[in-house]
Amino acid sequence: MKSVVLRVFVVCLRLLYAPMKLCKTTDTIVWLSRQSAEPSEDMRLLSERLRARFPGVRQVFRLRPLRDASGLSPGYVWGLFGDMRAVAGARLVLTDTYSIAVSCLHHKKGTTVVQLWHALGAVKKFSLQAAGKTQGRDAAVAKALHMHEGYDYVVAPSPAAADVYCEAFGCARSAIKVLSLPRVDVLLDGRTRRDEFLRENPAFAGKPIVAYVPTFRTGDAAIAADLARAFADGPATLAVSPHPLTPFDGRPCGDYSSRDLIKLADAVVTDYSACAFEAALLGKPLYFYVPDYETYRAEQGLNIDLRAELPGTVFTDAAALANAVACGQYDFGALRAFADKYVTHRGTDNTDALCEWLGGFLSPGKENQ
Repeated sequence: MKSVVLRVFVVCLRLLYAPMKLCKTTDTIVWLSRQSAEPSEDMRLLSERLRARFPGVRQVFRLRPLRDASGLSPGYVWGLFGDMRAVAGARLVLTDTYSIAVSCLHHKKGTTVVQLWHALGAVKKFSLQAAGKTQGRDAAVAKALHMHEGYDYVVAPSPAAADVYCEAFGCARSAIKVLSLPRVDVLLDGRTRRDEFLRENPAFAGKPIVAYVPTFRTGDAAIAADLARAFADGPATLAVSPHPLTPFDGRPCGDYSSRDLIKLADAVVTDYSACAFEAALLGKPLYFYVPDYETYRAEQGLNIDLRAELPGTVFTDAAALANAVACGQYDFGALRAFADKYVTHRGTDNTDALCEWLGGFLSPGKENQ
């Protein structure tokens, strides 16, 4: 019944969108996201570069976090009409999430839609790969809402990730553009907030700092607590950066993002988070604490065999992981191979490369492959 209602909803949207498409297409970039009400770091860096490179191009930000599990709360639906009006007249549409205004509607020629996914890669199955799985969208709902349809291009971090992104976004290999996200420029700029962190968190001084940056999943607060106990009174200190929606009392003092902690830490522990790729790019000893590894692999699915690609880094026991970190032995050759395989980057000019490519779509009639 729910899928039938959603299909009717989509038909109504398309009828409303048809006259909107009669407006003139202008040199406008529309940014769409359900991640946050504020521009992400990638959006901020790229929009600034685009503004400097193409000062005559208007940029419109339509950013609204998803606060209702169905995605169709009254407030969201009302905002959706504004999304539709903005997209109807735009030359270029950029999104870092699934967007109803992109995937449920048929856009006119002259509008290019690009998916700039908000992660630097994918350890776990996600988007269409995860539809119908334990922590994925309901398969019938995903189909009714045309999940991840409508993209002209999908930006992927490497050739090795291309097939994964094709599955996750239901696109052909020809739609994949291999480029790194702007955040890589910041990640590799050599600057950290370690001194500031230690001033605000003096208990971390004098010991190696291990950052724990997990993904959001069922039971993650309890998993973080187990790991924190394993590191208590040990030779290294654990700085936990849980997902914003995870209740956890052991966060460090101060406003430090997961990326801040990864950059200032001496080693990194994660689970199935794409933060693994950021740590690998920095050459930080990377470990995986996954007490639910077999269950998660069976129910959710993984894109990477972590035990094969980074042997000796995958742990289901917190004490064993803490001991491995304390031991200090690490295969940095395997870590470099992992980073090189999954993230193709251009040092610290990835924002420029992405800006130059996207700029080709702002000139009518020009194709940019």
